[in-house]
Amino acid sequence: MDFPIIRIKGGVGAPRGFRTSAVSCGIKNPEATRLDLALIHSDEPGTSAGTFTTNRVKAAPVKVTQAHLRRGDLRAIVANSGNANACTGMQGIHDARAMSKAIAGRLDLKQSEVGVCSTGVIGLPMPMARIEPKFDSLVEGLARKQGEDVARAIMTSDTRPKELAISFDLGGKRVRIGGCVKGAGMICPSMATMLAFFTTDVPMSKDTLQRAVLEAVEESFNRITIDGDMSTNDTVLVLSNAASGIRPLRRNGPRCRQFRKALKWLMNELAMELVRDGERVTKFVTVTVKGARTYLDAKKVAEAVCKSALVKSSWNGGDPNWGRVIHAIGYSRARIREELIDILYDGKPACCGGLQADTPMDGLREIVAKPEFQIEIHLNQGKADYHMYSSDLSPEYIDFNRSEYAYWKQARKDGLA
Repeated sequence: MDFPIIRIKGGVGAPRGFRTSAVSCGIKNPEATRLDLALIHSDEPGTSAGTFTTNRVKAAPVKVTQAHLRRGDLRAIVANSGNANACTGMQGIHDARAMSKAIAGRLDLKQSEVGVCSTGVIGLPMPMARIEPKFDSLVEGLARKQGEDVARAIMTSDTRPKELAISFDLGGKRVRIGGCVKGAGMICPSMATMLAFFTTDVPMSKDTLQRAVLEAVEESFNRITIDGDMSTNDTVLVLSNAASGIRPLRRNGPRCRQFRKALKWLMNELAMELVRDGERVTKFVTVTVKGARTYLDAKKVAEAVCKSALVKSSWNGGDPNWGRVIHAIGYSRARIREELIDILYDGKPACCGGLQADTPMDGLREIVAKPEFQIEIHLNQGKADYHMYSSDLSPEYIDFNRSEYAYWKQARKDGLA
């Protein structure tokens, strides 16, 4: 970062003019007391932007929120964990709309000013009988600096809440951006499987904000993978208001460029946290491709390596098996020449010119045994590069994801399945 930023507390509740709240509904389990319903609200009108899953099967809240964004700007987001409200037909659409309508009525907003997000098991109707009675307390609980509650309420298989807020000078005045994310499994590029919410007190037009969000997402959340799966509910939403008191940003002006850098940095930090907290992962691996003919070739190689089950399994075993890396490069459909490929682990060559390097294997094993390391792939054919963040694939991941029977057992008790 070429300008100073300060990490501050509060997450999405840190920027001026935003309040947050979270309550427990027992969405997944009526006996549980964990937070599972959250609300973010801007006290004043502003602008909003977002990106959504590229999966052709989209959850009801994704469809509803996309429609709301097309009509105008959001001032509130209501989100739940424990149930994805995906593949639930017209009932799912009705339930998502009911959630936005209930919040809008209590906040004196238009229904289209409330975004809806859900995460959890796919295919089960929402237990609205447990959710609807909690809307009053959810709205009444709105307050400043409660961002961590939002981060906790949207967790599913996450082991910890993931949030971050920063402040920095913009045109001589202090401004803030706050964010929180969830996601641990079903993480793949082109909208990773996740929910991510961001707030800022920097005013700008809807188009300016959307451009900033698309750029930042492309260089952060679209560059992570844990297991190569993509969900039906992936959503990134950003709300902006003018509570900082500065003049609205002018597209491509110096203040706008500075804001984009800050947003990109913040999203990148949280994207890395998603990978580090992946389901039963033990390794965080940065894969950088250099010297590709084109940006697309570099991206193809990085994605092939980072998604390969064989490569990820070798990382879990502490095995610096560069043969698995180069075979993934070969099927990536990128334009490559085998005899030009170099592969390095934390700067130490494992492969030179497509052949085994003379680096002692014990030294490479020490690198792959670490919880975090880097792999550089030099294609030596051009100037394009690309990087991604990935993880290993563990036996524990498979065991963790073998069954969701408990969800369906509870659903039958609720009369929903």
